[in-house]
Amino acid sequence: MFARHIAANALTLIGVMTFAGVGVVAWGKQQYTAPGPLAQAICLRVEGGSDMGDVADTLETLNAVSSRALFKTGTQYAGRSHLLKAGSFLVPAGASMADINGVVTGNGRSTCGTEINYRIGILRAKLEVNELDPETSRYVEVASFNPAEDAVPEVYTETREDTSVRYRITMAEGITSWQIVDALKRADFLTGEVAETPAEGTLAPLGEDVQVGMDRNDLLAQMADRQSEILAAAWENRADGLPYANPEEALIMASIIEKETGVSSERAQVASVFVNRLNQGIRLQTDPTVIYGITKGQGALGRGLRQSELRRPTPWNTYVIDALPPTPIANPGTAAIEAALNPDNTDFIFFVADGTGGHAFGRTLQEHNANVAKWREIEAQRASE
Repeated sequence: MFARHIAANALTLIGVMTFAGVGVVAWGKQQYTAPGPLAQAICLRVEGGSDMGDVADTLETLNAVSSRALFKTGTQYAGRSHLLKAGSFLVPAGASMADINGVVTGNGRSTCGTEINYRIGILRAKLEVNELDPETSRYVEVASFNPAEDAVPEVYTETREDTSVRYRITMAEGITSWQIVDALKRADFLTGEVAETPAEGTLAPLGEDVQVGMDRNDLLAQMADRQSEILAAAWENRADGLPYANPEEALIMASIIEKETGVSSERAQVASVFVNRLNQGIRLQTDPTVIYGITKGQGALGRGLRQSELRRPTPWNTYVIDALPPTPIANPGTAAIEAALNPDNTDFIFFVADGTGGHAFGRTLQEHNANVAKWREIEAQRASE
């Protein structure tokens, strides 16, 4: 009887302890996934060679977790401790321990801290050193310079020594292949010598992160592959009745559209004008083709066109030749390629600047002359101000 009493008490105690253990585990899971104490977003720096204990220490110091021990235990229980990455990671306000675990064991791409962004534009290129403000999630420019003209600022040199810095290249749509190669040669975080400039139009303008030490030729090859994929997909879904013998002619048209307008909403209208002209046997008469015949894409003209240049024959001068030029005149973006292959259905055959950054379109020469007269009035008014 006494033995049975002892056994019963022991079983009761075990049951209580088991119940308590389950309760503790449940509480721990709840705490691990509940919103954390962070009142404002922070940029969490994880140094190379750190372990999850080091990260837990930092998080506790920054008051980002309610319990260092619980964070470390939770990450071990989740089986992701070995996936810890070095870098700088944005931790939003109120992030749970589970959220933070996902951030520091994800793809390893830094999402905050310092960024070096190489912006390659039509007129100039510049290297920017930007710092992310965790509160606004926006990058703030710390320094910028043109590597072709300016002295290298000290802050850039110091930033280059930080292995956690994120690198990005952003190219303008409509940039030429020569401009791309010339700019990439000045990117001191890339490697490799480019022996030959890729054919005009064959590069998809870049806007993404790159790795330090990446070979320039590999980068150009990726851009070429991407442009081929974009063109092939757009050609496959092209409209009927287009005056292009092959995808290459569509790419030529896309490059002209890209240079003629920076207004995304009117690309398909501009495309319709050029398609209508080709279908009716009218010369394209577009200034960017004349400019390309002068510069061959090696930089901007830097001035207005002369009447003599509009009349001077070159393979690209569409005031002289009867059809498309022999090559693209720039590297068009996806939207321009899609516009070339799916233009609006209009009967416009003219357009001219309207003073707002866009264009006024005309169906007849009379309409066009009226639009030109309005544009000249705007020019005269601006000149007098």
